[in-house]
Amino acid sequence: MSDAFVARSLYEVQFWSRIMKEHSLFLRLGFRCEDTQLIAEANHFFKIFEAIEQKSHSFQPDVDPALIRRFNVEVHTAVSHIWAFKRKILGLILTCQLPGQTNFPLLVDHVSREANYFRNRLEELNQGRLEPLYDAIIDENVFFLRIMADHAKFIGHLLDPSERKLVDMAREFSHDFDQLMLQAKDIDSMRPQSQTEPLLSQFLDQNRVSVKSLRDFKQTAKQLIEQCKIKSIIHPLLADHVFREAERFLEIIDMFEGALTNPGKRVQISH
Repeated sequence: MSDAFVARSLYEVQFWSRIMKEHSLFLRLGFRCEDTQLIAEANHFFKIFEAIEQKSHSFQPDVDPALIRRFNVEVHTAVSHIWAFKRKILGLILTCQLPGQTNFPLLVDHVSREANYFRNRLEELNQGRLEPLYDAIIDENVFFLRIMADHAKFIGHLLDPSERKLVDMAREFSHDFDQLMLQAKDIDSMRPQSQTEPLLSQFLDQNRVSVKSLRDFKQTAKQLIEQCKIKSIIHPLLADHVFREAERFLEIIDMFEGALTNPGKRVQISH
């Protein structure tokens, strides 16, 4: 069990510390030249999470679990601070104190939700907490379906308006994932007392099909942006960033399907 704790902790930290690092860069790029204090803070967080990412790759597989538990606490503190930074930025934007900056309010809220998710994951890992499988599947899917819907909205708004076909495709994905998120909430409120496996399996299958389609769309957009074949203001790293998060969601769906077919298997994926 201690080996699983170490592997899972490093799996989460390696993925999400890179995401937090990139969030710092994206936020900084959206600030105005005169926002020197915010730019300095963003650069500070970039360095913090770059160091955390590097440290997470330095541990050997047989590392003492107590050391990883302390590392998780250290990372949790850093994530709590970047979450507070993101919420501060959102407050400044919503109160019109940063006119002319280019970070969408929804994007700032989005990246703060991901920080909160990461923070909760670290707490659950250190405490050995597991939600019942049904609850974990619903909660995780509601979270990631909203993330995917947000990505589609951002892509649609960052593409040049002349890219009409791609903009329309992004809007369609946004609508589809909004509907899937509402469907997940409906399933949660109508939860049966028994025979949940077929319902959840069908739910995961449906989500997998939609996420794969969005993942492929992101991959195509990423390649076209890197080759300078479409008009947009999307940073190439942002295109890769949202692609990796779709890949992550597919991995999580696979883990849950494995748990459904093997009820004795414990899956540490609650949020």
